[in-house]
This record gives sequence, C-alpha cells and structure tokens, in this order.
Amino acid sequence: MLPAFAPLALAALAALVPALHRRLGRDTGWPLAAVFLVLAVLFAAQAPAIADGGPIEVAWPWLDSVDASFRLRLDGLSLQFSLVILGIGALVMAYCARYFGRGPHAWFYTVMVLFALSMLVLVLADDVLLLFAAWELTTLCSFFLIGGTRPGPAPAAFRALLTTAVGGLGLLAGLVVLSVHTGTTRLSGILADPAAADGSPASTTAIALIMFAAATKSAQLPFHFWLPDAMVAATPVSAYLHAAAMVKAGVYLLMRCAQAFADDPLWSGTLITVGLATAIVGALLALQHHDLKVLLAYSTVSQLGFLVALAGIGTVAALAAAAVHVLAHALFKATLFMLVGVIDHQMGSRDIRELTGLRRAMPVTAAVTGLAAMSLAGLPPLLGYVSKEQMYRAFAQMPGPEWVGAAVVAAGVAAAALTFAYGLRIVSGAFGGPTEQRRLREPSPAFLAPAAVAALAGLGLGLTASALSPFIERAAVAARAEPAAVHLSLWHGLSPSLAMTAAAFAVGTGLFLARDPVDRVLQRLRLPFDGVGAFNRCYGAATAAGVRTAGLTQRGRPVRHLPVPLLAVAAIAAAFAFTGVDAPERPEPVTRGTDWILVAVLAVTVAAATTRRSRLAAVTAVGLSGLTVAMWYLRAGAPDLAITQVLFEVMIVVVAVMVLRALPRRFHRTGRVRGAAAAALAVAAGVAAGGGVYYLTGRRGPSEVSDYLLEHTEPETGGSNAVNAVLVDFRALDTLGEVTVLAAAALGVAAIADQARPRTRPRGEHRTGDSLVVLEVVRRLLVPVFAVASIYLLVRGHYAPGGGFIAGLVAGGALALARLARPPTGRPQFPPVETPLLSGGLAVAVGTGLASLAAAEPFLTPLHAAIDFAGAHLSLSTSVVFDVGVYLIVLGTTAAALNRLAYHETDPPGPRRAVEPVR
Repeated sequence: MLPAFAPLALAALAALVPALHRRLGRDTGWPLAAVFLVLAVLFAAQAPAIADGGPIEVAWPWLDSVDASFRLRLDGLSLQFSLVILGIGALVMAYCARYFGRGPHAWFYTVMVLFALSMLVLVLADDVLLLFAAWELTTLCSFFLIGGTRPGPAPAAFRALLTTAVGGLGLLAGLVVLSVHTGTTRLSGILADPAAADGSPASTTAIALIMFAAATKSAQLPFHFWLPDAMVAATPVSAYLHAAAMVKAGVYLLMRCAQAFADDPLWSGTLITVGLATAIVGALLALQHHDLKVLLAYSTVSQLGFLVALAGIGTVAALAAAAVHVLAHALFKATLFMLVGVIDHQMGSRDIRELTGLRRAMPVTAAVTGLAAMSLAGLPPLLGYVSKEQMYRAFAQMPGPEWVGAAVVAAGVAAAALTFAYGLRIVSGAFGGPTEQRRLREPSPAFLAPAAVAALAGLGLGLTASALSPFIERAAVAARAEPAAVHLSLWHGLSPSLAMTAAAFAVGTGLFLARDPVDRVLQRLRLPFDGVGAFNRCYGAATAAGVRTAGLTQRGRPVRHLPVPLLAVAAIAAAFAFTGVDAPERPEPVTRGTDWILVAVLAVTVAAATTRRSRLAAVTAVGLSGLTVAMWYLRAGAPDLAITQVLFEVMIVVVAVMVLRALPRRFHRTGRVRGAAAAALAVAAGVAAGGGVYYLTGRRGPSEVSDYLLEHTEPETGGSNAVNAVLVDFRALDTLGEVTVLAAAALGVAAIADQARPRTRPRGEHRTGDSLVVLEVVRRLLVPVFAVASIYLLVRGHYAPGGGFIAGLVAGGALALARLARPPTGRPQFPPVETPLLSGGLAVAVGTGLASLAAAEPFLTPLHAAIDFAGAHLSLSTSVVFDVGVYLIVLGTTAAALNRLAYHETDPPGPRRAVEPVR
C-alpha cells in the first residue's frame, strides 16, 4: 500500500505546514526533509519486492462507465523516479532551512510539498486521467513557485505556465485518443496493447501529441526558452525543478511510453533529432553565459536533450543509460544549484568573471563544486562518467542504417565536448585565479551539507556502479517491457565508448583552453529566433485575434450585442427550412383549453414587457411571464422545475428592485425606425425558435433513459424523487462540476465588485418610508418561516419535490427579504459568510465522493443505510449529504450577490440625485 500511503502522507504534510511554520519558522524545512527522507527509505525498501513479485498496484474505482480509477503502480521505473523526487526533495527542504532568512515562508513550503506530491502521483499513476491531473498540478505548482517567491518574476511564470499548459492540452488529447483507440484508460494496458502503435491515424496523432507535450514540459527546442527564463525563481525552486521535478516529468513520460512507441519511425526519428539538437544548442548557449544560474539552466536544457534522444532510441541499453543519467543529473544539478545559492549568499554575485580564487577562501565549497562539475563533465570516477559511458554505448548500438548511427554518435560527442568545456568553465571561473575576496568565509555546515551530501552521493555511486546495476536494470526493463541485463562499471575495457569519451574530453579541453576566442565567437552567435520574443509575438497575435472575434458579438451594450446572435438563429433556421428535409412523423398533438389561456397570458406579459416605458412595469411583466412558464411546467408534470422557476423569478425581481433604486423610473425614448427594427428582429428570432421546437417535437420516441431512471430510482437510491436522484445520485459528478463553477463565479464576481466598491460614502441620508416599515414587519414574520421551509425542502428532496438547490433558493429568499427591509447604506448588510459557505459546501460535496472511495466504491457513488427509528423505516444516503453541499453553495452565492449589491444601489455622490427610492 506504499503507493497510496506516500501521496496521502505528503497531502497531510502540506496541510500541516502552516502550523509547523508558526512554531518553527524557516526551520520548518528540517521536519519536511525528515518526512521526505523516511518516505524515500520506504520506497527503497520495496525494491526487493518489485524484483521478486513484480509491480505493486493499488486502485480505487472512480468512473466505471469509462473504466477510470485512481490506479497507482510502483514498478522499477516509477521506483527510480520516486526516489529521485523524494531524495532530492529532502535535500532541498533541508537547504531551505538555511537559505531563507527570518520571515513568512509557509506558502513556499506548502507549495513545494504539493510540487513533490504532484510529481510523485504523476510517476505512480496508472490511469491516464490521473496522469493528466498530476501533470497539470506540476504546472500550477511551478507557476506559483516561479511567480510567488519574489515580486518581479510574474511574466516569466506566466510564460512557463502557458507554454507547459498548452503542452498539457496536447497530452490530454493524445491520451484520450489512445484511450478510445485501445478501449481502456489504464496506462499499462494501453502501452501493452499492440493497437497503441499500429500505424493508424489515431496512433500517429497520439504519438505526435505526446511528443509535443513532453517537449514543452522538458524544454526541448523550440520550447527551450521558458526554463532559463524561469531562473528568476528562488534558488531552492530552481534546484528542485531542474533536478527532480517538472522538467523530469516529460522525460518520464517518454521513457514510460517507449514500450509502445520505440519502434515507430515518427517517434524515434523526431525524438533523436530534437533531443540531440537541443543538447548541442543548450550547451552552446550555456557557454555563452557568465551568470552561473543561467549557465546551469541552459545546461539542464542540454542534458534533457540527451535524455530525450535516449528515449527516442528506445532500446533497453538506451533506456538504462537514460535511467542512470536521470540519477546522475539529479545529483550533480541539485548540488550545483544549491552551491550557486551559497556563493550568491556569501559573495553577492553569480558572475563567473567576478568570482576568482574562491578555493582559498572557501575550500570546502570549492571541493564540493568540483565534484559536481566533474560529474557534469563526465569525468571518472563520478556517476556522471558512468552515465555518459552508457550513453555512448547506446548511441553506438542503436538500430538502423549505419550512417544514422554515425551521425548520432558525432552529435552526441559534440554535445558532450561542449558539456565538458562549460563544466571546466564553472570550476575554473569560480575558483581559479587570484583570491580577491579574502574576507569571505565558508557558510555554516548546515547550509553547505545538503549540497555536499548530493555531491558525495554522486562520487559514491560512481565508485560502486556495479552495485547500482540491478536497480537500473529494473527501471529499463519496466520501461521497455522486455527482459535484458544491464552491467554498470567504471571500466569496460578498450571500447568504442571509451574512444568517444576521449574524443569528447580532448575537444572540450581544447575549447576551454581557447576560451577567449571561443567566447568572442559565441557572443556573436544568435539563434534564428528569440524564444521569449516569439512567445510574446504569438501571445499578442492570439489575444488580438480573440479581441476581434469577441468584438463580433460582445459590443458592451445589449442593444448592440443581441442582433448578431439573433440574426444567426434566424439565418440557421431559414437555411434549415430551405434544405428540403422532411419533417419527422409526430404524434397527434394533445391540446387542452387551459393551454390557450396560458398562451394568452404569456403573450400579454411579453407584449407589456416590450412596450412599457416604466422600468417597474417592465420588470413586473417579465416576472409575470416567468410565473406563467412555471405554471406551464406544473401542468406538464414537472413540479421540481416549476418550483425552481418560481424561486428564480422571485430572486430576479428582488435584484431588479435593488437595481431600480439607483436608476431612472422610465426608459429613455427610442426612435420609430429603431423600435421597428428591434421588433422585426425579435419576431424573426421567435419564429425561428418556435419553428425549431415544432419541427423537433416528436422526433424521438419514448426515452430509454427516462424509463430506466423511473424504474431504478427507488431500488438504487432509496428515494422516490427521480429528478433529485438524477442530480445527486446518477449524475452527481455533473452536479459537482456545476456547483464548482457556480462557487468560482460567485467568488470572482465578488472580487470584481469589491474592486469597484465606491471609495466615498454616499452623501445624504436615505429615507426609510412606509414601505420599508411594512417590509420590516414582513421580514420578522416570514424569515423564520423561510428558514424552516428551506430545511424541510432540503430533507424531503430525496422523496418529493425539493432538494438542495430549491432549498438554497428559499433560504436565499429569506436573505433577500431581509435585505429589502433595510435602507441602502453602501455597506454590506450581512457578515462576510459567503466564503465559508461556498468553501464549506464544496468540502461537503467532495467529501461525499471521498467517502465513496474510502468504501472501495467509485467516486461519488452514494452509500446507503436503512435504520428503524421510532417504528419508522428510514433510508439514509450520502446523496443527502451531497445535497447539503449544494444547499450551502447556493446560499453562499446569494449572500455574495446581496452583499455586493449594497455597494451600487445607493445614490451617487454629487448634487444631482438619480431617482428617489421606489415605493
């Protein structure tokens, strides 16, 4: 159960961070590091079980109709990435405890834990929906960490967010295509299905989309720009993001999918080309820069290119090389980024040209930096040397034409030579030369220890590389799903890989020795495009196109907005009418005499609403038309819908009355031509809509769905109200989505209204008048009645017309009556309860779904229980609790609206009053 326990432990840890921070301050990093380390040890202890018994799997059903579940799977590949995520996370958390000064860092620690949680779920996910959700969570966490740690980096965070989010949409599309094509959402099942890579259009499309997603996430050309751009984040964020999180997500996805796609030419050709091109370009850009942090950022881009190329080759040897290089890169890149933070903290600069001779002032820091840079450059006996050797062997043994293999080897050696050159530059630039900063001293041991542990781990694993072989073998075999043997060693004898290593060392040394002329050439080197500039141009063009498109229908004023959609409706209806399609057979209409009475009343109210100049009369007519429609619903046998319609009309009238207090009593006059055009347009749209309804009426026979719901509501839900059962039982997930949107809209509108709140109090005093006295008396009488009625409707909704939505509107009516009974003051009339109500309602609704998962049932599946109480047989269901959540959200939305209307219904300041209060 470790795959399930670890994410839950991290989620609980994230919830505890604020309390820990209040007590420990910046030292919160220490207990967080301890938890990460314990989880890493627990994962490492699972290696023998995976080797003997295969993957460890846990699953909770979620959506049975599409075979979606919360599936987690721990195999050799996910084990390696889990250890990297947790191990590097422990070091970074310990580093944070001394990197930050005294101050509030609870937000940072919380998001860092959530970052680790999302990465851990991503590498353990065995369901495509869960994989996508975790993928997007890493994007969001990185956005908050890049943009929230300092006041300036918002544009860089936005570029990172948009670039990787677009890739996330590509991933979603690709996974959906694969899921539909193979008939399952289980990732391991999809990858094992031959149909996933059968060369069909669906398979080809999915491959292209997955590669696109991985390229954006792992900063491959031409999406490489966002990663160096994100270096404005705090150093611990950079260390974790580059070494263990975010960018490694794309590499993991490619390695995981190699099982299915490695033999596809599109997959291998694209990834090898893009990966090696990124490796070379990233290394060249790293050599261009003198800021250590930016240099390391481009170094990450280059190293990720190596990993992408290896995933494209897709052989067991290549995937083993990728696995060992993932580990080596995590160790030396985490070390180097943390040391950059140390140097910047001690020196106040990261420019290599200003850092000379630090080996005398900071010998321990120099030694640790040298170890990490040697591993980066691929020097023995570091783990980076072992990974580079494996990489060369994979390049040399890749399948395909010899000339392709030769080109791949040449490109790999060239990129490695550039890597060797900037690795030497890091060490020489920072620690060589005369010592000019003699007052510098070593940082505290606690500050330096995390980087030293990572560097020493790279040395120790390099010296004992053979002992690492089974671990890497399990990762490679899990990625390729075929048996093979992997042997890691510092010495493989005289071999082509040794020759390639020597060539890379020789060329890299030459570039380093000729660094002055090389630097002058590189400073003149420019890519054909600037990534940030290209992003800004594309973003500007997209927003301009969006503004032009929206301008076709969104004109600011309703009189300019309505003609376009209404004319479109009329045009569609006319085109449909002239196509010559035969009308469907429909049963003989059954019309009752009372129907014509409702038609007449509706016609009169609509005519009154469109012809009255009095705003109050028009609002009254609109309300009457809504009540007439509610009566029609009631006659059609839909009492729930009729009650909802009536309550909506009441709330609309309440809002209208509040707005009318600050508006003139009468509409302004309009010309005859304009009025005639509006009438003609309205008649055309009405005829089109009416004709469509008439044409479509009777097109279908009796609904099988409605028959099923009526037949199964009581046996499966314990209730007798089929309408409510659809909302909170059969389609509870849809309802959860709708109320979530409602809550988000309420909070958004409230935030906008708060920003637009008048800065000055309204002048003068408002008269209460006799009407307000009457309303106050009515309020005292009816508000308790409304409150009791809302609870009654909430409880009875499972068996009779009612439910959370209707009950929430009734309770909102009580709030509205209380609001109307008070004079406008320009201040909120109720306590700010909307946020607790909205968040509490969402928590209750989601909690019922989590309860279902805890009971090993799909998400939001109602749990039922029958009890005998006082001689009565009662049927209890968690769907009633879900309905309570809906009730709270509707009530919170109403409270938010009524509180904000208080800001805008008062008379504006100034000598001229708009109107007197309506009586």
